This record gives sequence, C-alpha cells and structure tokens, in this order.
Amino acid sequence: MKRPTAKLISGRQKFRKGNVYDVNCPSRAVLEHVTSRWGSLVLLVLLEGTQRFSELVRGIGGVSEKMLAQSLKALEADGLVARRVYPTVPPKVEYSLTKMGSEVAVHLRTLTDWVEDSISEVMRNRSRVEANKSAKPQPMQA
Repeated sequence: MKRPTAKLISGRQKFRKGNVYDVNCPSRAVLEHVTSRWGSLVLLVLLEGTQRFSELVRGIGGVSEKMLAQSLKALEADGLVARRVYPTVPPKVEYSLTKMGSEVAVHLRTLTDWVEDSISEVMRNRSRVEANKSAKPQPMQA
C-alpha cells in the first residue's frame, strides 16, 4: 500500500498531511510524544479534566517530576496541552487538553480500554510462550 507523502502549502511551508512512515516528517515526533509511556498517560489523565502538576504526579503512578515536565513541554509544544499560569505567590500552574489534545486522548482511551479488557488473554499468551521457551527440546527421531 502506497503511503501519501507530506505535501507543503506553497509559500507558507506548512504541512497539510503528515506521513509517519517518512523518517523526515515531523508527524513522527508528534506520534512519539503521544504514544510515549508518560505522554499517553498525561493525555489520559487530562481527559478527566484540568490538573495541577502535583495532581498529575499523583495521578500517574511511577512518573518522575523530570519526565512529567519533559512530557508536558513536548505536548504543549505540539498544541495538545495548554498550560495556564496564575499570577500568585507561589505561582499556580494548571494543565488542560486543547481541542486537538482531547481528540487524540479519546483515541488513546479506546486503545487503553482494549488493553485493559484484553490483559488476561495477553498474560495467558505470555505464560504459554514462556512455558514453551523453558520446555526441554525433544530429540528428533529419524
């Protein structure tokens, strides 16, 4: 199947459509941000509503503050997350999804729902493969 190439709008140098199969297409970086472990979880948590940084840390088990900050910056740069700073001391910062962020988060929710619904079968398959790996090979008979 032939994939469409990214096309430029003449004079404005903006992509109309990306091509994640093209190593030089910026859509691949966006895909990385959206599907990274922490990026996807940030989008899913923010699908539930606006959060402060500390709420995101608590809501996403295992994420370090450094990784969360990096993920938020990447998602904000892509236009998926909005960052709002309130002029208080100390500053209050809230994160929420943009329209595009909400669109992609809904797709991620569908994927994670499937993963959560299918985890029992996946784990059975893993166990079966591990059991087959550890089984002693039988000598071939002539």
